[in-house]
Amino acid sequence: MTRDHTVLVTGGAGYIGSHAVLALQDAGWRVAVIDSLVTGFRFAVPEGVPFYEGDIEDAPLLARIFAEQGMGNGKGAIMHFAGSVVVPESVENPLKYYYNNTAKSRTLIEAAVTAGVPHFIFSSTAATYGVPEVSPVTEDTPRAPINPYGMSKLMTEFMLADVATAHPLSYCALRYFNVAGADPHGRTGQSTVGATHLIKVAVEAALGKRGHVKVFGTDFDTTDGTGVRDYIHVSDLADAHVLALEALIAQPRRSMTMNCGYGRGFSVLEVLDAVDRVTNRKIDRRLEGRRAGDPASLISDNARIKDTLPWMPKYDDLTTIVEHALNWERKLAEVRGHAPA
Repeated sequence: MTRDHTVLVTGGAGYIGSHAVLALQDAGWRVAVIDSLVTGFRFAVPEGVPFYEGDIEDAPLLARIFAEQGMGNGKGAIMHFAGSVVVPESVENPLKYYYNNTAKSRTLIEAAVTAGVPHFIFSSTAATYGVPEVSPVTEDTPRAPINPYGMSKLMTEFMLADVATAHPLSYCALRYFNVAGADPHGRTGQSTVGATHLIKVAVEAALGKRGHVKVFGTDFDTTDGTGVRDYIHVSDLADAHVLALEALIAQPRRSMTMNCGYGRGFSVLEVLDAVDRVTNRKIDRRLEGRRAGDPASLISDNARIKDTLPWMPKYDDLTTIVEHALNWERKLAEVRGHAPA
């Protein structure tokens, strides 16, 4: 498959999906986007990219997109980001997550098989591991999700594995750790109102958009008592998707599952201190009790992705991640103000 074939990005108007669109374009791929705009933003899709407002459960729409974009019969690929991603909401409303993340993914996979789209990149999550007993976490660490979000993603991984055995479809499931930052050139970023990502919340607080930042748990078995996470820059993550696609094309019957992280972590307080340094102001911290199910440390073992792909992260630096997130946060009001209705 050559780069003149189209990659359909589901959820391409969302946070990670919009960065994947840019990474594909920068690498010379043709791209199309489908997004319901329930949580995505039309302004996040670059001008000139074919855009379809709709839902991935709409099989006739998917068939039309494949036909219009010249996909199917061994051509094209899908990068699947569409879905719901808020862990506490998944506990409160599990059926929404099994519907949006699992049932709709089944429709999308079936449409790909029916049309003959040969390659599928899936946005999975470290939440499939639950609360692992070891850290760093390898891809062979037992998968034991503790919430419907993680389980809904794991169920889609199982579907892909079974379908790839039965049909000419290869896939790569990428398990994300903590995604943060924004496009270094200011083209897109995390735009969700009320987002729960720590770095997003912290830069909002630094700019006066929030009064404080809650720190959940100060008695973990870590250096400073707060939870440690592996933060990966969203643009490095997007690049990993493009390289995974190229790997599938090079070996069409090979499927893969890989962690996406840097292999090292920062505590909540270390992240907040980094935001303080970048902004030269002090964020108000509110110390609270632990949330159920939060592990003390969740860090990726990223040996497999580095051994499998020519992936060379460009932004593996906490200060850089914070600076890019902050730059986007400052630009966001202007972007929203000039966005078409």
